[in-house]
Amino acid sequence: MYGLVLVEPEAGLPKVDREYYVMESEFFASEPENGIAPFDIQKGLDEHPSHVVFNGKVGGLLGDNALKAKVGETVRIYFGNIGPNGISSFHIIGEIFDKVYDGGLDGPTSTNIQTTLIPSAGATIVEFTVDLPGTSAPA
Repeated sequence: MYGLVLVEPEAGLPKVDREYYVMESEFFASEPENGIAPFDIQKGLDEHPSHVVFNGKVGGLLGDNALKAKVGETVRIYFGNIGPNGISSFHIIGEIFDKVYDGGLDGPTSTNIQTTLIPSAGATIVEFTVDLPGTSAPA
């Protein structure tokens, strides 16, 4: 079980066209047995995840799960890194973040950032305007 908790300012946040919540996490699994991949303690101890995924599953942001926006729309992503070990170098291929709230709303704010680092058990908020049509991918 994991997720994000957002505590907005009393006056709320500035309006955007679309908001998304995205979580990155690591899994330490053995080869599947009868369709179930059990936890692999050695991979965990070695800090070598078998999977690093978005929103809890392989392909969590692909196909029907893709985050969608139109050219000219503003997008806000609440991004959390559940870890438990890895640092996330969060970026969206083909996009520049107009604003990054490092560590949340009370942290420093950066502008025109391509990649932002999120520690394990950390979170950030990014905002951007979709400038060109096409397919972009979180990475």
